Amino acid sequence: MNKMYSNIFKTLINAYYENIFEEELEKILSNKEVNKEELANIISSLCGVDIDFTNAYIHNLKKAIGTYKFDNKIVTKVKSCSMECVNSEGKTACQCACPFNAIIVDKEADTTYIDNFKCTDCGFCVEACPNGNILDKVDFLPLAKLLKEDVPVIAAVAPAITGQFGEKANINRLRTAFKNLGFTEMVEVAFFADMLTLKEAVEFDEHIHTKDDFMITSCCCPMWVGMVKRVYGDLVKHVTPSVSPMIAAGRVLKKLNPKCKVVFIGPCVAKKAESKAQDLIGDIDFVLTFEELKDVFESFNINPEEVDEDFSNEYASRGGRLYARTGGVSIAVGEAIERLYPVKYEMLKVVQGNGVKECRELLSKAQTGEIEANFIEGMGCVGGCVGGPKAIIPTDKGKNIVNEFAEKSKVKVAVDSACMNEILHGLDIHTVEDFKDKDKTSIFHREF
Repeated sequence: MNKMYSNIFKTLINAYYENIFEEELEKILSNKEVNKEELANIISSLCGVDIDFTNAYIHNLKKAIGTYKFDNKIVTKVKSCSMECVNSEGKTACQCACPFNAIIVDKEADTTYIDNFKCTDCGFCVEACPNGNILDKVDFLPLAKLLKEDVPVIAAVAPAITGQFGEKANINRLRTAFKNLGFTEMVEVAFFADMLTLKEAVEFDEHIHTKDDFMITSCCCPMWVGMVKRVYGDLVKHVTPSVSPMIAAGRVLKKLNPKCKVVFIGPCVAKKAESKAQDLIGDIDFVLTFEELKDVFESFNINPEEVDEDFSNEYASRGGRLYARTGGVSIAVGEAIERLYPVKYEMLKVVQGNGVKECRELLSKAQTGEIEANFIEGMGCVGGCVGGPKAIIPTDKGKNIVNEFAEKSKVKVAVDSACMNEILHGLDIHTVEDFKDKDKTSIFHREF
C-alpha cells in the first residue's frame, strides 16, 4: 500500500474507533483539489466495500461497513490509468504483471480496465501499478465492528509471519499484540498445514503406483490452483482434492467452536479471493495482509517487538512452518511419506515451480509428459509465501528467518505431533487409515 493510501487508512481506523468517522470523512472529501469520485473509490476500497460517490456517500459507506457482505470484488481500479508506464512492447506495468491476461487496454479511452471474468484477484497488478490506480479491498473496518462485540475472534497467522514485524517480534509477542487489538487468541496455520501434510501423504500413496503417475499438490497457493484450473484444465484430474491450510484452519477452529470467527493474516492478496470462493464461503471470515496489519498496529501504537510474550504449548511442526517458502510443502509431505510409506518413498520424485514463470513451464511439461517428477508443488510468488506481494521484509530474509524458526520446532514431522493427533481424535480421525475415509476427512476436502 503506497504511503498516501496507508495514511488515509490509518486516519480512517482512528476516526472509526474514536467515533468521529463521519466528521473525518467530511474533512477528507472537502478538499476542492481532489477528484471526489476517485477519492471515494479509494476510501471505499480501504473500508472493504463498494460504494460510489453520491450526496449520500458518507451515510451509505458507514451503512455498508456495518452490513458487510462477503461477495465484493477484491481487486478494483480506483483511478483512471494515464498509460505512462507502457513499455517498448506496448504493455502497461499491470499487464506485464498479470498472469491471466485480465488487464485490457481500451484503445478509444486510452486507458486500461480489468476483465472481471479473467481476473482471479491475485493482486499482482496492485503491486505493479506505479501510480496506485489499482487497489485490493481492506477488510479491517468491518472486522473492527466484530472485535468490539462479545464474539470469540481468532487470528490464524500464515507461517510466513515469522520475522515480518521485527526480529524480536516472535510468535509469542505476536500473540500478545493480537490480543491487544481485541482478538481472543492467535494460532499458527502451520499447525493445520500439518494435518494437510498427512492428507497429502495419503493421497500420494493412493495415486502413485507406476512411473507414469503423478500428483499436483493443491496445498497453500491459490495462484497455483487458479493457474491449473484456468490455463491447464486437463491437469485438474491430477490435483489433490485438498483445501489449503488456511481453509483447514477455519474449518477445524469452527468445528471446535461454532461461535468463533476466524481471521487469516498473510502476505497474499489472492487469499482474500480464496476465502470468497463459492465452495469455501464461511470457512474464513476476514483476511488481512501483513502490510495492512502493520498499519493497524501503528494506528494503535502497538509495537510487536516491545510487548510481553504470551506463551503457549509447542504445537506446530518443523514441516508445517516450512510451508512458508518454496519447497516447504515437498519437504513436509516427503518426510511424512518416508515415515508412513517407506516403500513408496523410494518412488518419490519432487519438483517445484518457484514463481509464475516456473509454474507455467512446469505445468506445460506436465501436459506434454516431459516431466519426470511425481509430486509437483507450485508457488505463484518467487520464494513462496515469504515472497508474497504484501510481505514486509525481503524474500531472502523472510526465508532465512522461517528456516531458523522451523528448525527450532520441538515437533519435526507432522506424524509425531501429539497435539495434532488429539485434535484429529476430536474430528473422529484416529489413524492414518482414517485419512482414506472421504467422509471422515471431508473437513479437509475440496473438489476441483
